[in-house]
Amino acid sequence: MADVTGLITTHPDGCPRCWWAGLDATYVAYHDTEWGVPEFDSRALYEKLILDGFQAGLSWITILRRREGFRSAFAGFEPETIARFTDADVARLMTDTGIIRNRAKIVGTIAGARAWLAIEESGPGFSRFLWDFVDGTPVQSGAQTRADIATETEVSQRIAKALKAKGFSFCGPTIIHAFMQATGMVNDHLAGCHRHAACAALAPA
Repeated sequence: MADVTGLITTHPDGCPRCWWAGLDATYVAYHDTEWGVPEFDSRALYEKLILDGFQAGLSWITILRRREGFRSAFAGFEPETIARFTDADVARLMTDTGIIRNRAKIVGTIAGARAWLAIEESGPGFSRFLWDFVDGTPVQSGAQTRADIATETEVSQRIAKALKAKGFSFCGPTIIHAFMQATGMVNDHLAGCHRHAACAALAPA
């Protein structure tokens, strides 16, 4: 049985992992290949931000299991396409069982695509906009247990405020901190996890 105490779990393959990965193959693969890896692609950052917003009130595994459904429904998360979605598209998405059918989140996804385009067109781009909050370098938390990991920080509060000002929604400080963890803006793998050092090594000089 997976450790739920907020410590390191040693899996049957011998790898020590963060407690939250559990034993679900989808979750373990996400933990080992995506979570904490620095992401600098603007489109990919938009996708992850939107998915984190859809997670609000749900478990992340629920989103992971529907990620391909989301990608199909939202045109591969291409902001240029989503920005042109109409009321008819909202109605279509509200009948799509492959996603979470929440009207406010669907409408927020479209508004976010338009906000993303505005940031891309008026400045250094969405990736730079976000990464500048941490000076372009992932924060290495060095957490030992779950108790050492914050649910929000001063930085996530500032990013949330900035994103809302740009037109994004479902991007409160807690969601943004989860987004920062997922995209490697913060390396919150526990220090004893086999992915901690691997993700730290991916930080740009």
